[in-house]
Amino acid sequence: MTAETSDTGPPRHDDLAERFRAGDEAALREAYDRYGRSVFHLATSTLVNRADAEDVTQAAFVAAWLGRETFDPTKGSLVGWLLGITRRKVVDRLRVAARETRAVETVRQLPEPESTGPDPDRVVDRLVIADELARLPADQRRMLELAFFDDLTHQQIATVTGVPLGTVKSHIRRGMATLKRRWEVDGATAPGARPAGISGAR
Repeated sequence: MTAETSDTGPPRHDDLAERFRAGDEAALREAYDRYGRSVFHLATSTLVNRADAEDVTQAAFVAAWLGRETFDPTKGSLVGWLLGITRRKVVDRLRVAARETRAVETVRQLPEPESTGPDPDRVVDRLVIADELARLPADQRRMLELAFFDDLTHQQIATVTGVPLGTVKSHIRRGMATLKRRWEVDGATAPGARPAGISGAR
């Protein structure tokens, strides 16, 4: 009778939260499978760019995993904790995007320097590249502008923007491929442009 009562009682919630907090990698995968859609939905509800939402989703799970010991199952659910981290990551991404936009606009509004004999070809090359960058998707343009105008490495761009290094490389690779195709079609490649070797795109 006792055994029957135990078997027919209310089902016990699985121990996913406890296993996650304990560092069980299988629990991490299970948590992503179970809650990844909710995290991504929250990110896309605020961020217009899908690539940014994907990056935020990944960053949220990475942060949760690295900080798993701070999760207290007695104070809330695992999904609620994950969504809280996601909200903070979304805010961080919006702040970074706003800061980068201001920086780029400031650079673009700077007056041209006094004529001190700069290489005319070099100036033309930079203007052509800036014009082509403006035609790229926002995520690719942002990475290439940081690489070209600020001369940042891939790792530095990842650090500044909070975007995973692999995503930074992917955006820059796709952007460079697009620029190269345009230059080849338009015949716009100038001697100093070197579209495959923009300074900082490394």
